[in-house]
Amino acid sequence: MEQILAFCRPGFEAEAGRELMDSAMEAGLYGFFEPVRGEGVVWFSLPGPEPAEELLARVRLENLVFVRDWLVVLGRLELPAEDRVGAIIEGLRQLDGGVPECARVEVRLLENNTDKDLGNFARKWMAPLSRGLRGAGWLQAAEAETPARLEIFLTDFGHAVVGFSLRSNCARFVGGIPRLRLPSSAPSRSALKLEEAWKVFLPPGQELDYLGGGKKAADLGAAPGGWTWQLVRQGMLVTAVDNGPMDSELMASGQVEHVRADGYSWRPKRAIDWMVCDIVDQPRKTARLAVDWVGSGLCRFTVFNLKLPMKKRYEEWLICRDIIEEGLGRAGVGFRLHARHLYHDREEITCFIERTG
Repeated sequence: MEQILAFCRPGFEAEAGRELMDSAMEAGLYGFFEPVRGEGVVWFSLPGPEPAEELLARVRLENLVFVRDWLVVLGRLELPAEDRVGAIIEGLRQLDGGVPECARVEVRLLENNTDKDLGNFARKWMAPLSRGLRGAGWLQAAEAETPARLEIFLTDFGHAVVGFSLRSNCARFVGGIPRLRLPSSAPSRSALKLEEAWKVFLPPGQELDYLGGGKKAADLGAAPGGWTWQLVRQGMLVTAVDNGPMDSELMASGQVEHVRADGYSWRPKRAIDWMVCDIVDQPRKTARLAVDWVGSGLCRFTVFNLKLPMKKRYEEWLICRDIIEEGLGRAGVGFRLHARHLYHDREEITCFIERTG
C-alpha cells in the first residue's frame, strides 16, 4: 500500500478523509482513510504501485476544502537521540529510487502541538538537517529545477514520517497556514479571516487586479467592522450593512457608509466589485445569497462564510456547493468557485466566487 498524509484542522479528520476518498474515486482511484482524531492528521492508503503520485497528478489540492496540505509518505523512521540527522540520511538511502529530486526540506509538527521543547528542537534542527542532507546529496542547489520538497513530519522526538510534496500541487503556505499578525487597529480578529482568504484564493502576483484601483465593496453583517477594515486598507469605498454599531475609528476614515439594514435583504442600487459576508446563519441561506449577488451581476467577486452544523458538516458543504453551482448555472454566468476550511475558521468554511462571464 502507498499512503498520502493529509493535514486538516484538528477535529475535522473525518471530513478531510471522506473528501479525499470521494475525490480519489472521481479520479478513478480507490483507497481508505484512517483519521488521527483531534490531531488534524489523516492517513489515506491506496493500493500500489505509484497510486499516491497518481492521486496528486489527478486531484488538485486547491479544489479540496477540508484538506489543507498533503504529502506522499516514503517511510516511518525511528530517531535515536544521538544522531537524528544521520538516521534521516540512512533512512533515505534505504528508500533510494523512490525519492524525487528536492532542493529544500521542511520539518512539520502537529498543528496543535503543545510540546514546546519539540517545537524549539524542530526550529533549531532545520539548519543542521539541511546541511546534512545537502552534504549527502539529497538536496539539490536550484529549487526552480526540482519538482518536489522533502518533508519530515515529527510526531515526537523519537519518530518521524519521511515523505515529499510536489511543488506543482501543494499548499502555498506550509501546512496550508499563512502566518498573519493582527494590527492593534483592527476592530476584531475576524479581519484575519478575510486576509487569509485573499492569500489563499487570489492568484499569486495578481492581488492588485482583484483588490486595487479604488474598488467598491459591500460588507454584509459588518459590525463591528473587521472585514470592512480590511477592505478600507485596500483603498476601497465600503458600504457596511448591519443594524449593529460600527467601530468609530473605522467610520472616521471617510471610506465607509454605514447602512442599518438586514444583510440578507439589502441590495445596492448599482453593481459593485466586491460583496463579503460573515453572517452566522443557515449555510444554505448564505449560499443562495451569494448566487443572487453573483448571478444577477451585483458583484464580480465575493467572499463569504458557511457556518456548518456540528453533525453532517461534509454533507452540508456538498449541498451548499450544489446550490451555488446549479444556481449560477441557471443564471448562465461563468464563474470560479473555491472553498477552504481556513486556519482562522472554526466551524465555518470560507468560499470565494469570481464571476468570469
